[in-house]
Amino acid sequence: MSQEDGSTSSSLGRAFEILQEPVTMIMSSDSGSLPFFGDERRFLEGAVRYRIRPEEVSASYFARTVVKGFLDKVEAGIDVPTYPQFRDMNDMFLQMLGGIEKGEEGYVETDCLSLKMNRAQIPEVAAIRANSKQIREKTGQPFRARVCITGPYTLSSLFAYRDKQIFQRLGTLISRIIETNLFNEKHGGVELVTLDEPVFGLQDDALIDYGSEGRKNLRRAWQSILEKANSKGVRRALHLHSTADELFWEVDALDVIESHVDDPIYEMKKTLRQLESTDKFLKASICIVNFDELIKSRIIASLEKETSESVLNQRIAEVWTSIKSGTINPTAFVEDTELMKKRLTQIVDRFGVERIPYAGPECGLRGFPSCGSAMECLRRVSTTIENA
Repeated sequence: MSQEDGSTSSSLGRAFEILQEPVTMIMSSDSGSLPFFGDERRFLEGAVRYRIRPEEVSASYFARTVVKGFLDKVEAGIDVPTYPQFRDMNDMFLQMLGGIEKGEEGYVETDCLSLKMNRAQIPEVAAIRANSKQIREKTGQPFRARVCITGPYTLSSLFAYRDKQIFQRLGTLISRIIETNLFNEKHGGVELVTLDEPVFGLQDDALIDYGSEGRKNLRRAWQSILEKANSKGVRRALHLHSTADELFWEVDALDVIESHVDDPIYEMKKTLRQLESTDKFLKASICIVNFDELIKSRIIASLEKETSESVLNQRIAEVWTSIKSGTINPTAFVEDTELMKKRLTQIVDRFGVERIPYAGPECGLRGFPSCGSAMECLRRVSTTIENA
């Protein structure tokens, strides 16, 4: 690469210094997904073609859409935005794997698991990297990005047959994906890698019973994956929807834990002891993103007396109809900065600002009814953190 690409050793060294400077304040970061509005067929085709012929019409459309989504997040004030996830996250990583076929009960291993040719590269990350100069020109400074990858436990849950070694087989491939998609260059780079494990801890699973070999293998898989990111000087996070199963505390290479707003980890006294003894950190989740829940909360607040669940569900459906027809602005249901600030303040007071490097929405915004409402949510998150 040329100096224009920002890939000389001096440029790389300076970029690394910029991205590794100590954080003295909480930074905003999102969880990735956004509602998609556009030509979805052409976008999905472009995601496949971008790896092969990025100059093709569909591939160019894909790249423009990704870059715009990333810049929209930056414009909303997000310090460490995730590459825009307009595709189903499980599907996009399963499509990268060879040696599997989809059956009626789930995916089946038909050969040794592998990465398909040219599939270690996440197209969205590649598009951001290829357009890093354009992004920096828009932002005025080197950007910091977050890369989110579906973890081995969640991917394994989509397989019809699972054995105790499946986490490590998947983990080996995920490590290669991480290695391929990390970059630190003159115009910007990856600061944070997050393993997304939304299924973990939400159901009984004999494969990871306490003391089992499968449980040990999952811990080893997480460790090896995150060590790969650590070797590149990148912070490592685990995104959960429940912290009821505390296996993650045993993963030395894990830096940052994040979960949903109402997760007990943000309230339990023992959390601070565990953070300190394992030298880990929390991403503060400061706003709810389940849009049905947001609508339901607003309806309940407007009622003078309790009502049945069936009536509530009917009212929620009516609101959705009004949103889709354009008679109700969906931003009316996005949580306000006062509530976000209250949550952030409580978390910081409990654990100390030094243990909270990031804050943001509890999960992705794909369920929001419009890009405008999603960006308004991110703007309120950013404003809350800046003024905290």
